Amino acid sequence: MNVLSLREQVKRGSMAVKALRANRLKSGLPFMINVTGMERKLCYMEYPNGKIHLVKQSNNGSDFETMHILDESETIQLRNRFDLY
Repeated sequence: MNVLSLREQVKRGSMAVKALRANRLKSGLPFMINVTGMERKLCYMEYPNGKIHLVKQSNNGSDFETMHILDESETIQLRNRFDLY
C-alpha cells in the first residue's frame, strides 16, 4: 500500500477545496472560508459576484449576519493569503 506523505495529503486536500470553491461559485452559490484562530461563529462568505463578506453565524445555526463587506484591498489580501485565484 502506498502511504502518502503529509505534504502530499495537504496538497490534495487543498486542491479538492479549491475545486469545490470553483464549482460552487460557478453554480451561483456562495463559498464559506473558515480561518483558523478566528472568533467562534465568524467566517468569510465569498459570493459569485466576487464580493467577500465577514459574517457571523446566528444562534439558530442556519443563518448568517453580515458584519463587514470587504473592500477591494481587503479582498485582494484575503485571496493572496489563501491563494484563492
